[in-house]
Amino acid sequence: MGSHADGDGCTAPDEYLMRAGYALGGDDGCIADARHHAVTFLDQARTGHHLPVSERARDLTQLVVSELVTNARKYAPGPVLMELRITAVSVDIVVWDSEPTVPAARAADPDRIGQHGLEIVKAVTEALFTEQEPVGKRITARIALSDTPSSDTAAR
Repeated sequence: MGSHADGDGCTAPDEYLMRAGYALGGDDGCIADARHHAVTFLDQARTGHHLPVSERARDLTQLVVSELVTNARKYAPGPVLMELRITAVSVDIVVWDSEPTVPAARAADPDRIGQHGLEIVKAVTEALFTEQEPVGKRITARIALSDTPSSDTAAR
């Protein structure tokens, strides 16, 4: 099945079947570019690896990519990097930026306008991790490929 881990003896069930990295420019078109990369990546996973990528997974991946890249552009100077990784059951969206401050979802406030991005991402993902790096931070969001989210997501 030609993964990037060929030859290393790694046969874990969560082995990445495909990975792709993208450097996103600082212009206004980079969010649309990131969404396009995500759809193309998922289409390749569906056709090349016969993975069951649901429409829900495609829509949520585009939403999460938009929110994470928007936040990176808004709060961090310099480049934004995005990596997409896929297993047989989920897709990971990894966004790196140069701002070391770890974002926090704010308490629900129906009167607040805007700044709901991280709340939305937390609500639609299976898992959300933030790691501080020597320079900046890396945020990883995991989305299930199937239409039936795990009980963890359904319980939120």
